[in-house]
Amino acid sequence: MPHDTRRIARALLSVSDKTGLVPFAEALARRGVTLVSTGGTAAALAAAGLAVEDVADVTGFPEMMDGRVKTLHPAVHGGLLAIRGNPAHEAAMMAHGIGGIDLLVVNLYPFEQTVAAGRAFDDCVENIDVGGPAMIRGAAKNHNDVAVVVDPADYGRLLAELESHDGALTATLRRELAQKAFSRTASYDAAISNWLAGELKLAAPSVAALGGTLVESMRYGENPHQAGAYYRLPERRPGVATARQVQGKQLSYNNVNDTDAAFECVAEFDPARTAAVAIIKHANPCGVAEAGTLLDAYERALRCDPVSAFGGIVALNRRLDAEAARRIVEIFTEVIIAPEADPEAIEIVGRKKNLRLLLTGGLPDPRAAGKTVRTVAGGFLQQDRDNAVVDDMELRVVTRRAPSDQELADLRFAFRVAKHVKSNAIVYARDGATVGIGAGQMSRVDSSRIAAWKADEAARAAGLAQSLARGAVVASDAFFPFADGLLAAAEAGATAVIQPGGSMRDDEVIRAADERGLAMVFTGHRHFRH
Repeated sequence: MPHDTRRIARALLSVSDKTGLVPFAEALARRGVTLVSTGGTAAALAAAGLAVEDVADVTGFPEMMDGRVKTLHPAVHGGLLAIRGNPAHEAAMMAHGIGGIDLLVVNLYPFEQTVAAGRAFDDCVENIDVGGPAMIRGAAKNHNDVAVVVDPADYGRLLAELESHDGALTATLRRELAQKAFSRTASYDAAISNWLAGELKLAAPSVAALGGTLVESMRYGENPHQAGAYYRLPERRPGVATARQVQGKQLSYNNVNDTDAAFECVAEFDPARTAAVAIIKHANPCGVAEAGTLLDAYERALRCDPVSAFGGIVALNRRLDAEAARRIVEIFTEVIIAPEADPEAIEIVGRKKNLRLLLTGGLPDPRAAGKTVRTVAGGFLQQDRDNAVVDDMELRVVTRRAPSDQELADLRFAFRVAKHVKSNAIVYARDGATVGIGAGQMSRVDSSRIAAWKADEAARAAGLAQSLARGAVVASDAFFPFADGLLAAAEAGATAVIQPGGSMRDDEVIRAADERGLAMVFTGHRHFRH
């Protein structure tokens, strides 16, 4: 037997998630491993006919204080932490009757699930595991002698190695399991810390914790020379992280980023009111529209920029139907994401074997509170999610002319989209559809000109003689610092403007709008998106 292996003779099992527990324990028992367990786990093993020693018999103390105290005892922690072959440690074990524990199998109280279910504060507190993390950390620290398993998904791998090494585990596996164990306790503590910060309404805790669970390793990151991986946070917000991938090849790093942007954008549109489609390229909308049906919404969104839509992400706010699916698959599309899909629609998309179809089961709430995180050199930035919704804003008319009802509806639509366009953002819209989008420029006037040019290009592609910007409204994600951006919109044919206001030159911008007969409203809310 290789010198780095350790034979497994005694195992302590104490699990909340009992998936695969009994077959795993049966396999250990067949190898002659002594099983020690606690509470419900011991009962489950005994019910399966397995011989199991209760932890209370090991410690000499019964479980007490509603189960809060059961494994916090030297007979347990000494068995996990004792260094095999160390004379002093072995003498202490002998003197105090401590038996070695070679394998620890623990998964923690379901704290994250309890919080996600919206349970009461006291229920959440009672689902904070104490003994489990303590044992996990002890076993992981002593991984040179002890193996620790925190995930039922690792049962098969461990049993396979026991089989191939005559009942022993290698140092490599023990170290890998220890790394996973420390990651699990770190993620668990992060979830508790962040929950308490939320309960206390702490905008900036003195120490911020972040922990996620690996969804999958990716072929690469943004570029082929960058390694990439995808992690899921405890927050259960409908989207890419919660979606079921019905078909298609593995999502790339960029696919995940763009699909998230697309679904967050389309979620701004209440499906009970209207069907909506957002087409996204490089995290920016290249077309967004609402209509009576998904097909009509898709056609109108596609018209905004049919060239950029090639190879894009399509997000829908309603159940994908066959009619819309047939049209969407006519051009190359990377991902379709929707709350659900009809069987016929799934079959249609399935004919494109590489096209990913993600079904989320619901839409994210654009008004819901939450946090977003971005790394910087040596640290990270954290902020509240931008959950401001234009329908909740009091729009203030600042020009002599007030917008018409149709203009006002389009202004709200355009500002809703502008929230999801990279700054500086300018969005032209008409009749519930974008007709030109300028994104991510260093000056607002450049974004305005690009959006107008895009509207011209879209008109030419549709065989129209007049720019789609003529007669449209325009939204700006932030105030116009000078009148030039607004003048560019007026020259393009826009009739009404929505913007946050707040510039030192607001009066100058308002005068320019009045001189050209534009209606303009201020929202008082900025939507920078970097």
